Amino acid sequence: MIEASHLTKRYARHEAVRDISFTVSQGEIVGFLGPNGAGKTTTLRMLTGYLPPTSGSAKVAGFDVFRQSVEARRKIGYMPENVPLYGEMRVREYLRYRAQLKGLSNGDARRRVGEVIDTCGLDSVRRKMIKTLSKGYRQRVGLADALVHEPELLILDEPTNGLDPNQIRQIRELIKQLGTNHTVLISTHILPEVEMTCNRVIIIDGGKIRAADTPANLIGRMRSAGRVQVEIQADPEVASAALCRIEGIRRATPEPLDDGWVKFSLLVESGADVREPVGQLASQYGWPLRSLFRHDATLEDVFVELTRRD
Repeated sequence: MIEASHLTKRYARHEAVRDISFTVSQGEIVGFLGPNGAGKTTTLRMLTGYLPPTSGSAKVAGFDVFRQSVEARRKIGYMPENVPLYGEMRVREYLRYRAQLKGLSNGDARRRVGEVIDTCGLDSVRRKMIKTLSKGYRQRVGLADALVHEPELLILDEPTNGLDPNQIRQIRELIKQLGTNHTVLISTHILPEVEMTCNRVIIIDGGKIRAADTPANLIGRMRSAGRVQVEIQADPEVASAALCRIEGIRRATPEPLDDGWVKFSLLVESGADVREPVGQLASQYGWPLRSLFRHDATLEDVFVELTRRD
């Protein structure tokens, strides 16, 4: 569905996107992740034809985004981070207007507007002025706009930006439903949502792709596949040095608590279970121990490891 080949975008001396290549297959829901300034939005704008690349090429559904722009755009439903809406129009009126702009006949526009209003849960606000809607409903209107011409590919840039937890959950479930009939490329900072929604993840940083795989495979290949937390009563410096001598522990970060207790966050190697040797160490040194447990690795851990600057 998407074939990006050696895409590069330069602004004067700044290279926002650096020679990236990736594919998205039909029917996939793919998360496109990266820190602020990584090149995510620039890449999405190039894929949708809003921004020409300095070099490289991209195809959507077999159409070159730059040489066959009109044909490619017919296959794309794009929802930008800040959805531009006409506040003085009513929801149904706005969606009808957008459908006609996208080339639908009057009959098809009426049919599709009714369908996307139902799909996006807008029936209760279909006659309301857009300016009176909550942030969550405005996001839904933007999503309905992206869907109204029945695109094969949905490109969503931060679709849950500014929403509360309940609204985020609703949008997540909606995206899952849309994934049954559409290919979806979604850019977001909410990593737990990506783990629950996406089949595959592409991580970009500094304009370059750092990883592309399923969330499970990325977590499994991490150098630091998890964290162990232990609370002991000990001198922080002595305990840190002793803990770091245990095979598999890369770093021990202390956090002093009350009454001489210290909480250590231990960064461990992939596949290493250090709980037993940590317990034995505490017994050997005579350190009282009141908690010891392992955090399973998450996509957030992968993201931090691939993009952190230290």
